[in-house]
Amino acid sequence: MKPWPWLLAAAGLLGLVQQQILLRRPPRLVRVQPALASSGPGALDLRFSRPMDRASLQRGSVLAPQLAHSWLGDGHTLRLLLGPTGPLDGPISLKVAGRDQRQVAMVPQLWRWDPRPRIVAVVPLGAGDQLQLQQHDGRWQALSPIWPSISGLEVLADGSGVVLAAADCQGRVQVWRVPLQQRNLAEPGQGLAEPRPGPLDRLSSQPLLFAYLSSNQQGELLIQSSSVASGQAQIQLRDASDRSRPLRLDTSGPIRLVPQGGSLVVPHPEGLILMGLPGQPQNRQMLPGNRDLSAFCPSGGRALLVHYRPDFTRSLELVEPGQPPRTLWQGREGVAASACAGRGQRVWLLLVDGVGQPRLQLLAFNHDGQILQRKQLKGWEFEPGTSLEFDPSRNQLLLALRPLGASPPGRGPRPEARPESGRLAAVPALIDGTNLSLKLLAKPIRQAHWLPAK
Repeated sequence: MKPWPWLLAAAGLLGLVQQQILLRRPPRLVRVQPALASSGPGALDLRFSRPMDRASLQRGSVLAPQLAHSWLGDGHTLRLLLGPTGPLDGPISLKVAGRDQRQVAMVPQLWRWDPRPRIVAVVPLGAGDQLQLQQHDGRWQALSPIWPSISGLEVLADGSGVVLAAADCQGRVQVWRVPLQQRNLAEPGQGLAEPRPGPLDRLSSQPLLFAYLSSNQQGELLIQSSSVASGQAQIQLRDASDRSRPLRLDTSGPIRLVPQGGSLVVPHPEGLILMGLPGQPQNRQMLPGNRDLSAFCPSGGRALLVHYRPDFTRSLELVEPGQPPRTLWQGREGVAASACAGRGQRVWLLLVDGVGQPRLQLLAFNHDGQILQRKQLKGWEFEPGTSLEFDPSRNQLLLALRPLGASPPGRGPRPEARPESGRLAAVPALIDGTNLSLKLLAKPIRQAHWLPAK
């Protein structure tokens, strides 16, 4: 008798046994990483080896300190989203536990997670500028050499580093990238780590007259510049693999990449144009009128615009998908900066009024444009060319303020004088997003931004 039928039967039985073993194997957490595109204080993307029961993850997982959170998604890939909470003052301990859709329990896993961003600032030192990073314990760390001037700074939206435009003594600009290695999520045995800068990478091949920078969470970087040699404007788009391609666009100002990726906003004399990036559907939408893009909201498709009206007033508008711009504020004051949280549930507007001795006022609105809080920032002026940015993990705004006159108001830190002008330098200001209380940091700066926790 030939042995083949027996061998085939044995092989089939072995395959069946292996299949049953695999089917009964408990689910595993295959991958976990911070989600940069989040409308809340922080989010994690998790992938499991088997489709999971989302309700069991909600019941079984534990965060310490206890924080409001929810699980989104279905199947193998889910997102853990932190809800509105009090300011985080340290890392989060996370236990991931639950069952798959067969009701087989996974082996619980422990993680440490710190979604708090850090401050990156341009700091005047001697007769030049240096890029520095503030750690969570308050220490400042140098990230670059000292250049005669740092005119532009773009914190990469994916948290992978910082790109800056630095000028030499003749005003010739070069674009540099400072890569940063972050570890804000780790198993307890590995531990979290402070960001570590990598070697400087020059992105410009020749001296430039100027460079405008913009990035998105897909790792793309747009460089809008003009070379010293030709004087001609050029636009380069670099992808996450560091491949560069030219873009041919007619624009009347700095172009901004949409943070979530896939499109960009182009200023035009007749309005603002939203258009797709190369390789994306080329839907071109124009919003007519004399408008500037002021800020993007964390939730996709939402932004704040400044509308300059024929009656010489200005208005702040919230743009949402499928809706016409909605006016939140209108007046004759100058709009210095704005920021928003989530889908625009909370909006902050920084206004300036007066000549010679400008008066600075911060307003907080809800989604309907109702004023919730207002604060007069007496004795301070907003550092030109800087921004207003919101950190949802600690419910605070970051901006650069410079004292008016010879001395700072109140009992805050005394900034150092700028060597080139004798004027007092700006300092980082942290403002509570709810009650608008002000905290000043004793650090002279030219501009400051949040570095996302990657």
